[in-house]
Amino acid sequence: MIDVDRERVMAYRIVAQGLADRSGDRPADLPVLDLGVQEYTPDSTRVALAARTGAGLDDDRLTTVWAARGAPHLHRRADLPDLAGQLWPVGDDDAAARIKSGQIPGAGGLGVRAFTVTAEAFKAVLAAPMPRGEASTEVSRRVPAELTYDCKSCAARHIAGNVWQHAGLAGGVEVLSRGRDAMLGPLADAPPIPGANRGVDRLIETYLRFLGPAGPSEVARYLGSSPTAIKAVWPSAGLTEVRVEGRRAWLPSSATALLESAEARRGVRWLPPMDPLLQARDRDLLVPGRERQKEVWRILGNPGALLVDGEITGVWRARMAGRKRVDLTVTTFEGLTGDQVARVEEEAAQVARARGVAEARVIHE
Repeated sequence: MIDVDRERVMAYRIVAQGLADRSGDRPADLPVLDLGVQEYTPDSTRVALAARTGAGLDDDRLTTVWAARGAPHLHRRADLPDLAGQLWPVGDDDAAARIKSGQIPGAGGLGVRAFTVTAEAFKAVLAAPMPRGEASTEVSRRVPAELTYDCKSCAARHIAGNVWQHAGLAGGVEVLSRGRDAMLGPLADAPPIPGANRGVDRLIETYLRFLGPAGPSEVARYLGSSPTAIKAVWPSAGLTEVRVEGRRAWLPSSATALLESAEARRGVRWLPPMDPLLQARDRDLLVPGRERQKEVWRILGNPGALLVDGEITGVWRARMAGRKRVDLTVTTFEGLTGDQVARVEEEAAQVARARGVAEARVIHE
């Protein structure tokens, strides 16, 4: 049994995620790509990469797919066959929990079949790049009615977004672009549709390695599943129990030495919305205080988070000022020292690099 406080856990996660020391590795070689980097806003994945490496941010070994929770994530192409099997539901109850929605109340009864038929529809439809709307129309025609709903704005029945995004990777879908001109395309060498989950234990281990110590409830929320489903497949070996300020949690046994030695370090990082560090589901540990949590994780339009000397100390938003400068407006939870302010402003150059502009101007609110 290992006993640690939240400061030790924060220090561990910062080191494990490559935020303590900026490396010179190309993006696909960063360990955090085992977990994936969620795309939330334009260039948010590039800002997350720039926080971790000084190397060029383009890497053709990476692509964007719908992964954990059906959200778009940057992943290594080489990892996709294994990832598709790991993310496949472990059973009907797991599948029902992942696609639960008031929009499609009967979908849960289909269980894993909802994933299978949707993935099969993608395979039949997506032979070449296609606008997202067209793909939705064609997939909707090929799935059971329980997975579709009446869309009043366009007077048609559509497959619910959570269903088709959860099944997209298994269906061989690559997310080519998002927004108004969203495009989907077929993955080269796409893996076959899984017949069953393969490797959920490795998926759990990956979460714990980067966002642990944690338990089944946190992993379930990360995947959009239920604690019951995850407890049923919780690994029986390879994990060490940890007490985090009295709370029971687990960490891969191979990571315990890093946890026991991790210490808070001086340093500043501009984290984009939904950065891997912000994906932890124990938000009380990551950002103590409900009011502060509401600033970091909003219902709509999450800001970025400012990491200063081992703690989330505020939030930020970016706005382009012409073609050569990005303005970064910062709101801190408490006042920063003069030295911290200087380091925050110096580190802002990394956001400019990620956004492809020459300059970043920091505006303190």
